[in-house]
Amino acid sequence: MAILKDYFRSPIARVGTILLLLIIFIALTADWFFPGNPLRLAGRPLQWPFANPKFILGTDQAGRNIAAQLFHGAKVSLIIGLVSTLIAIIIGVVIGAISGFYSGWIDDILMRLTEAFQILPNFLLLLVGVAVFGSTINIVIIAIGVVSWPPVARLTRAEFLSLRNREFVQAGKTIGMSSTRLMFKEILPNALPPVIMYASVILSTAILMESALAFLNLSDPNISSWGNLVGNGRLVLRQQWYVSAIPGIAILLTVLSASLVGQGINDALNPRLKKR
Repeated sequence: MAILKDYFRSPIARVGTILLLLIIFIALTADWFFPGNPLRLAGRPLQWPFANPKFILGTDQAGRNIAAQLFHGAKVSLIIGLVSTLIAIIIGVVIGAISGFYSGWIDDILMRLTEAFQILPNFLLLLVGVAVFGSTINIVIIAIGVVSWPPVARLTRAEFLSLRNREFVQAGKTIGMSSTRLMFKEILPNALPPVIMYASVILSTAILMESALAFLNLSDPNISSWGNLVGNGRLVLRQQWYVSAIPGIAILLTVLSASLVGQGINDALNPRLKKR
C-alpha cells in the first residue's frame, strides 16, 4: 500500500496510468463497439474523418473502417507488447541470475552470449528472424522477445552481483538452502524492482518494432494492428495522411503512457527519491 501511495503521488504516474487505462478500455471494448472482422470492406475508400458519421475516423484505401481497426489494433498491439516483454524478461532474468550468482566461467560464457546478441542492432536481428521463420504474429512476438532480453540479463546480473554476498544470502547458505532456492526465492525478489521498471521500455520498444516491421510489409497482414494500419497508409501518405497519422498517434500515446508508468514505478521504488 505504501508503494501505491508513493506511485500515485507522482503527477507523471497518474497521467500515465490514465492514458494506459484508456488504451486498455479501447482494447477490451473493441468487439462491443465494432463486432466482426475489422478488416472487412465497410464503405467507400479514403473517406476523411468526420466526413461520414458512420465512419467517424474515416476509411482507408481499401474502404475499411479506421476506427474499427484502431480499436481492434489496440488489443493486438498490447498483446504484442506484453507477451514480448514477458518473453524478454524470463530469458533475461534466468540468464542474468545464473550469471550473477555463479560468476566465474559460467558468467564469462553467458556474458559473451549476451554480447553476441548485442553486437547487431535489435531491429536487424528481428529482420533476420522474420525472414528465416516467417512473419506470422506468433513468430513476430517471439522474435521481438528474443532480441530484447540482453539488457534485462545485464541488469539482473548487476543486481545479483551486489546481493549475493548479503547477510540473508549467507544465512541461507548456512542453513543448507539450495542454489536454485537462493537465486529465485531469496535474491530475485530483491533484484526485481529495476527489471520491473525496465519492462516499460521493452513494452514500448516492442510496439514500435512491430510497427516498423508492418511499415516494411514484414508483419502479419492478416491481423488488425496499428503497425499494419500505419504501413498501409504509407501508400497514400501525401494526400490522405490521416490513414497513417491516426494509428501513429495511438502508438505515440501508448509508448508515452508506458514510459510515464515506468517513471512512476521508478519514483515509487527508488528510496533516494522518496526522501525528497
